[in-house]
Amino acid sequence: MIASTPAAAADVALVAEIERLRRDLNAVILAHFYQEPAIQDLADHVGDSLFLAQRAAATAAEVIVFAGVHFMAETAKILNPDKQVLVPDLTAGCSLADGCPADQFATWLAGYPDHKVVTYINCSAATKALSDIICTSSNAVRVVESFPAGQPLVFAPDRFLGRWVAEQTGRDLVLWHGSCEVHEVFSAIRLEELREAHPEAVVAAHPECPEVILDQADHVGSTSSILAFARRTPAREIIVVTEPGILHQMQKENPGKVLIPAPGADETCSCNLCPYMRKNTLAKLAACMRERRPEVLVAPDLAARALAPLQRMLALG
Repeated sequence: MIASTPAAAADVALVAEIERLRRDLNAVILAHFYQEPAIQDLADHVGDSLFLAQRAAATAAEVIVFAGVHFMAETAKILNPDKQVLVPDLTAGCSLADGCPADQFATWLAGYPDHKVVTYINCSAATKALSDIICTSSNAVRVVESFPAGQPLVFAPDRFLGRWVAEQTGRDLVLWHGSCEVHEVFSAIRLEELREAHPEAVVAAHPECPEVILDQADHVGSTSSILAFARRTPAREIIVVTEPGILHQMQKENPGKVLIPAPGADETCSCNLCPYMRKNTLAKLAACMRERRPEVLVAPDLAARALAPLQRMLALG
């Protein structure tokens, strides 16, 4: 029998504490696919932004513990103003949200007074409040197509997702010039080399990636869409072009397939790991539940303004 290492024993103790606290607090734990495997495995719900928003809107739990990034927990609070929303690390942000400050966005929008505003969920509550409707990568095409063909549209903050949506819908979208720092570092040259080394492999990519990456993909879609593609493709090898946290669920669902994470441009760093998602750990998750902080709060007037575009999205499914 192999003895447990101190780290393994500590993880077991943390999981036991989290399980106890979940019962004591009547809490639900929501985790994004990009979280570390240990957090995904103990979460009540694991999914993409749309799925987690839907679960947050429907939960009967008294406390929502969100293992993701700040805008996700903020969304949960907007949808549940009377519930406590906790996060393992309050500094787990998002380059897309940080790159679209509400004051700058409002000034920019003033130049497009006749446009409706479609905003990706990866943004702050204040930016959501300036929007007509929110979307995720799962439903962005459906959201854009919900507007009449002649209605001019602004799409923010991800220009790569916006370009892909424009291509899928045939709509002329005015794009805010934002991007995800994780998805924009994937290297087209290194992806091509990987495809040459694995000629039977198929490529699944997230639409936050630049066009030169998506042009090489056999499937483009959200994290949940990539997982669905992995389940149905007959290919044995899949090159995955998104944050590699998704590989945990993908391997569980496809134990007989070989999953190959796409490389970034810089071989000296793990640049395709989201530095914000990875701020969350088991120890921080247990501590936030034990201490009931950090807590995510949204001013009631701001939450009310941000709620309307979120509800419009959820109504579309």
